[in-house]
Amino acid sequence: MSGYVTREDIDSLEPEWRDLVPGSNARTVFTSPTWVRTWWDVFRSAELEPMLLALRRDDRLHGVAPLMRRGESITFAGDTQICDYMDFTLAEGVEEKCLGTLLRSLSEQPWSELVFWALPEGSLTLALLPQVAEGLGYHVEVEMEDVCPRVNLPGSWEEYLAALSKKDRHELRRKLRRLYETSDEVVLEGLRTPTEIESAMEDFLRLHVISRSDKATFMTEPMQEFFRRIVLALAAEGRARLSFLKVDGVRTASLICFDSEKDLLLYNSGYDPDYSHLSVGLLSKALALEEAILEGKECFDFLRGAEVYKYHLGASDSRVYRCTVRRN
Repeated sequence: MSGYVTREDIDSLEPEWRDLVPGSNARTVFTSPTWVRTWWDVFRSAELEPMLLALRRDDRLHGVAPLMRRGESITFAGDTQICDYMDFTLAEGVEEKCLGTLLRSLSEQPWSELVFWALPEGSLTLALLPQVAEGLGYHVEVEMEDVCPRVNLPGSWEEYLAALSKKDRHELRRKLRRLYETSDEVVLEGLRTPTEIESAMEDFLRLHVISRSDKATFMTEPMQEFFRRIVLALAAEGRARLSFLKVDGVRTASLICFDSEKDLLLYNSGYDPDYSHLSVGLLSKALALEEAILEGKECFDFLRGAEVYKYHLGASDSRVYRCTVRRN
């Protein structure tokens, strides 16, 4: 039997989808059923039409395409503000066949463009989709969309420090020394269970909002609801953690991180400006990075954005791309 595409709802598809993920190309939280379900629950609107497509061959699920229609465009379901990496979930070894089946199925739909954004470098979709689409007579544009600075982690904190530039190493050590010398107690508090996290989410949201004006603008009521739901849902799966840098018992900075196999992803953060003289924003991230090394993680991913502090902590850019398919 040749490949075929069905349009499904998440309730019926989710069990098969979860079984497909471990042997697929897309295993980050952003492409998980949990993420897609939570995003839709919070941000659904009349102008967005969900299109959850299942790709099957011989009645076996080989791929999932979480899409939505907005006007004349069909895109990944989500948005670039809160979804750092996106992709199709495709079974290993049949990615090219799945993409061909998907595009042939979508050709029957009305659209002017297909916009597949946030494809990480190294994605097989990014490598294969242009050729598949052009073979079907479409015009394809691939452009760099953003960067996700990352640190490849060594086996120890001292090795990590040694890999920093001399200036960055000196500054980090100086700031850590000042923090410890001027405080009676410094703790990176790690919360991992849904119960622990639920009781502390309001502290995270407060620190996030007061840290910068643009973060206050970003954290609308729907966004707060999304953060509450997604962090608790992923924590229940053992894939999210909420950390606070506590100085003399006070939560001065906060971090939300996601576990992605051997990587730790820094999703969002905040800090109290009253403690900016102690560099608590930067140091909370440095201590989380040290914790990742102790846990044996291989990469600390700062996710989207080229903020300068990421490079001071030793990150180098990994790129994400947008692939736009248009009818000729």
